[in-house]
Amino acid sequence: MAHLDVSNIDYFLSDGRQLLNGVSFKVGDGHKTALIGPNGTGKTTLLRIIAGDLVPDEGTVARSGNMGIMRQFVGQVRDESTVRDLLVSAAPPALAAAAREVDAAELAMTEHDDEPTQMRYATAITDWGDVGGYEQETVWDEVTMAALGLPFDRAQYRKAATLSGGEQKRLVLEALFAGPDELLLLDEPDNYLDVPGKRWLEDKLAQSKKSVLFVSHDRELLDNAATRIVTLEPGINGASAWIHGGGFGSYVKAREDRNARFEELRRRWDEEHLKLKELVNMYKNKAAFRSDMANRYQAAQTRLAKFLEAGPPEALPVEQNVKMRLRGGRTAKRAVVAQKLELTGLMKPFSTEIWFGDRVGVLGSNGSGKSHFLRLLALGGTDPEKEHEPVSEVEIAPVPHGGTVKLGARIRPGFFAQTMMRPDLAEKTLLDILHRGDEHRSGLGREAAAGALDRYGLAASSEQKYESLSGGQQARLQILLLELSGATLLLLDEPTDNLDLHSAEALEKAIDAFEGTVLAVTHDRWFARSFDRFLVFGSDGRVYESDTPVWDEKRVDRVR
Repeated sequence: MAHLDVSNIDYFLSDGRQLLNGVSFKVGDGHKTALIGPNGTGKTTLLRIIAGDLVPDEGTVARSGNMGIMRQFVGQVRDESTVRDLLVSAAPPALAAAAREVDAAELAMTEHDDEPTQMRYATAITDWGDVGGYEQETVWDEVTMAALGLPFDRAQYRKAATLSGGEQKRLVLEALFAGPDELLLLDEPDNYLDVPGKRWLEDKLAQSKKSVLFVSHDRELLDNAATRIVTLEPGINGASAWIHGGGFGSYVKAREDRNARFEELRRRWDEEHLKLKELVNMYKNKAAFRSDMANRYQAAQTRLAKFLEAGPPEALPVEQNVKMRLRGGRTAKRAVVAQKLELTGLMKPFSTEIWFGDRVGVLGSNGSGKSHFLRLLALGGTDPEKEHEPVSEVEIAPVPHGGTVKLGARIRPGFFAQTMMRPDLAEKTLLDILHRGDEHRSGLGREAAAGALDRYGLAASSEQKYESLSGGQQARLQILLLELSGATLLLLDEPTDNLDLHSAEALEKAIDAFEGTVLAVTHDRWFARSFDRFLVFGSDGRVYESDTPVWDEKRVDRVR
């Protein structure tokens, strides 16, 4: 049995702005509850409050059962941590503490082989056994085999950075679902997962008896997995929560009906308010000439005061109005030409042509080489000309390859990076980024910059630094920079992963209107419906074309 009760949570940012305002909801035993809302409304902050990482300014969080947590950084690990470290991060607190002490004692043994160090190591090993560590290693063996195809003893010291984002996610999710925790807190668990991985996650959520609160923007996953939906709705005094007791299939209609009721109630309130003010003014004018009207004037004043004290009905939630304008431009008819292109150690040689105006989805399992292919194009292909240099300062690692891939005339690649790590934007506010410009785009006046940020729903964050933004806000800013930089070839690596529902729809409309060519790596089944053709990176190492999305390719069969 496990439940979660979030009651009247208020949270203020360091600059005094209120982020959360009286947020309340419950996750019942066995329920799979999705937490959604526009980027920047405080979903991750709320999860950190529930996890105990942050203390709310008001309100309480109560729960029963042990809680397992998958934090947002999983999938973006690029430091020196190992597979074992990732698994330890998802383990129950007592196990995690014992594992870290074993690691610290082993490290100390390599430096000092004296009796106190040996005793520390012996104690750590004993404590590890007492908390069930050896049984946990058996579970981790099953987890690494399922997620990576390797036993734990071979996988544990492999650097997590050598895993794809999807492999990192799958590893931690396998551990949490196999673990003892009855309540799971999952921050965007579907990000970086390929479609077989998302289907696996949907099945796990459906079959598991655990209570789960998860953040997701994937419309298919929400439709297939959520039994109820909590929406964080932005307001003047921070975000509040609206609870929809059903799944995503009935969510959109329920929200439209609710907002329509709000509009009708507010219209009636405004009409009644106007009538009461007119009544007070009428009796005021009459009372100036007739003393018998004084009581009626006083009664009308009292009625108006009570009406105002009761206040208006609940305000209509603030809706984002994101408008993306990806302009592009005319280029050569053949935008990309690949001849016997082989991504070294990843895929077999293949040839293809991509024409001006094509919308090409790049599909396949995690680790198959899709992102490498986009990075190669983002670098300008094989022996790039000056005009083929990327239109942003995003750092792109070289891609070893055989054969050739060439870009057509007037092709300017604009690359949306999956991890969104941008050292060139660090420590800069959004207004400064747009105001200063760079060698690829002109700087904007502060009024024009504010207008551009407003179109992308970022006006309220204009004075924030890039690294302080939510993942979805960072994604929207990167797309805005591509718009301003004059890219004619958009190379989008999982662009909808961090976008809220409204922003994802705005991106789809912008791509549809874009004058240029688009290649997008995606595992978003909803988003993929808008593409014309698909390059599929198959499990047998072949790259082939398809007119319809192919979602059942397994992991590429190669030595690991």
